[in-house]
This record gives sequence, structure tokens and C-alpha cells, in this order.
Amino acid sequence: MNNLFVSKERKQYLKKQKYKKYMVWFTQIVILVLFLAIWEYLANKKVIDSFIMSSPSRIWNTFMNLSSNDLILHIGVTVYETVVGFLIGTGLGIVIAIILWWSDFLSKVSEPYLVVLNSLPKVALRSYNNYLGWIRNTCNYSYGSCNFFNCNNT
Repeated sequence: MNNLFVSKERKQYLKKQKYKKYMVWFTQIVILVLFLAIWEYLANKKVIDSFIMSSPSRIWNTFMNLSSNDLILHIGVTVYETVVGFLIGTGLGIVIAIILWWSDFLSKVSEPYLVVLNSLPKVALRSYNNYLGWIRNTCNYSYGSCNFFNCNNT
């Protein structure tokens, strides 16, 4: 668009829109800085528990020391496990859906069980203690199932 054909009012309107955009951006930055400053102040004055809520300076120091505390490694493992779990779950879901779609008999047999499973809260479907006691020191929290599972307490 050629500037020769843009009216004076249009230029003023565009300038005003640009100003509003910068003011919104500036205000967002000011709110973020104020939030972080108040959070840091409250954590330093022990108004909030910095063990639970941490503080911006401690978070910043942790990010600056990523290589020394293996945080990048842990983030990578978490992302890997999330992606693999998603792919396995999606793959199994697709395979089971195809099987149920093809087999009218299996579809009718499994329908009441699938309805019950679908109505349960998803957190109720996970086991109480992760890995069912196969991790060291898990027996302390297994309420007597230590005799049944190998807890590797050596």
C-alpha cells in the first residue's frame, strides 16, 4: 500500500493502535515485574513459606545451574516418558477401538465393563503405591504388602 493514498485519519488511527499495543505490552511487563517483586519480598520476609512456594531468586538460581543439578536430564526423561506413554496409550486405544468396531460380539460383551470404567474417576484407576513396591524404601508406605512384593530392602 502506497503512503500517498493513505489518509491522514488512517495514519492517526494506525499510530493510536500501535500506541495501544505498546501500552498493553508495557502494562503486562510492569504487572509481571511487580508480581515477582512482591513474591520475592513475601518469601524473604517469611510471610509465605519459601519451601512450598519457593522464590523467584531461588528459581532463577536453579535455572542458572541447570548443568550442575541435572535438571535438563530430568526434564528430558520426563518428556520422553510422557511422549512414550502417550504413544503407547494412543496406539493401544486405537487397536482396541478397531477390534471392538470389527467384532460385534466383543463389543456387546465388553460394553458394561467399559461403561463402568468410563464412569470411574481416572485417578482411581492407578495403583496406590507406584510400581507396587518394586522400588527401594517403598515398603514404608505399603501398609503390610511388603511381604508380598519384593521391596529390595537390603
